[in-house]
Amino acid sequence: MQVKDIMSTMVVSVAPGTTVLEVAALLLRERVSAVPVLDCGELVGMVSEADLMHRHEIGTTRVAAARPWWVRLFAGEQSPAGYVEAHAAKVSDIMTSPAVSVSEEAAAVTVAELFEARGLRRVPVVRAGQVVGIVSRSDLVRAFAASARPQEPARPTSDAAIRHALLGELESQPWWRPNQSHVAVIDGVVHYHGLTESANEIDAARVAAENVPGVRRVEDHRVHAAGSQWGF
Repeated sequence: MQVKDIMSTMVVSVAPGTTVLEVAALLLRERVSAVPVLDCGELVGMVSEADLMHRHEIGTTRVAAARPWWVRLFAGEQSPAGYVEAHAAKVSDIMTSPAVSVSEEAAAVTVAELFEARGLRRVPVVRAGQVVGIVSRSDLVRAFAASARPQEPARPTSDAAIRHALLGELESQPWWRPNQSHVAVIDGVVHYHGLTESANEIDAARVAAENVPGVRRVEDHRVHAAGSQWGF
């Protein structure tokens, strides 16, 4: 899945000269966490809720005014930057620039990793220097929800068919150790025997089995490779 398949093409943006108060009202009205800043159609930054957190109007500035200047100096506090952040009237003074952006052809997994690595909630989508969309965390969640189909009642499936389907999935995973673990299916109940390296492998094997139609329950009888029983 690519960004163009999930992005929103209705882009709400602001100009560098937009006031901070106007941006705050816009974020609340549109129920978004950030908007791109465009100058003559060109992306020059992003302004988000995070940029409005430390404001003197609500007493959340980063630098306490009561601390002497020399204390702030030796503490390494950036009081000029903090002052701008807390008192600026225009978006151009508080926006994040340059803005992080992605292309329409980027893979959805790339965007998910970008969100996680940078702590972002939404990024603009750019084509030939122009913003053509926005992709957000909610877009990823929406794509997931759309791809999930209502679960049909489990059809009667033979134990052999269940085992075959499960092994096909397990053997495609790097964490599965066929030389240490074995699978048996009895009356729709999956039984794991042998050894395992971690509790995470126990969970992964259980999830793999639960996604196979016809599985009623999963019982893992494996022991830790070091010799202690997991107790599952």
